Amino acid sequence: MTTRPTTPAQSPAPTAPTVAELEEQERRLTLRRFTYDDAWALGSLLVDMAREREAPVAIDIRRGGQQLFHAALPGSTPDNDAWIDRKRRVVERYGCSSYLVGSRFRAKGTTFEESSRLDPDRYAAHGGAFPIAVEGAGVIGTVVVSGLPQIADHALVVAALERFTAS
Repeated sequence: MTTRPTTPAQSPAPTAPTVAELEEQERRLTLRRFTYDDAWALGSLLVDMAREREAPVAIDIRRGGQQLFHAALPGSTPDNDAWIDRKRRVVERYGCSSYLVGSRFRAKGTTFEESSRLDPDRYAAHGGAFPIAVEGAGVIGTVVVSGLPQIADHALVVAALERFTAS
């Protein structure tokens, strides 16, 4: 993983969570509901948090097959949108965060690319895509950030969901 120098507004690089910590995040961040207005509020919160950190990211929120929110901040590129699609497909296929999927493969002494038998041009088990799970309904969508190292992409999504669920 590559690291980028941080500016004073950026947070220090987060540490890699364990598989158990990642699973706990998903249990804790299950929502009661998720509406169009919720997608706008969560996306706007992510934009605000990314701007505070001067993070060059793209942000995407989907429910089912419908894109409800998308933003590309200064410094992001079209490659970030391609990464969003690849990470989102992992969440849609496995029903859990892209970082958790990759971590489970690493915990088994392999990698997603080596062992998943999925096309790496279409699937990427790198941090940044998180399931939108609703109580009683399960995973109904995704929230994805791309543009930072994978741990930081994942941490930004988790921090936003934590703030979103606290409000």
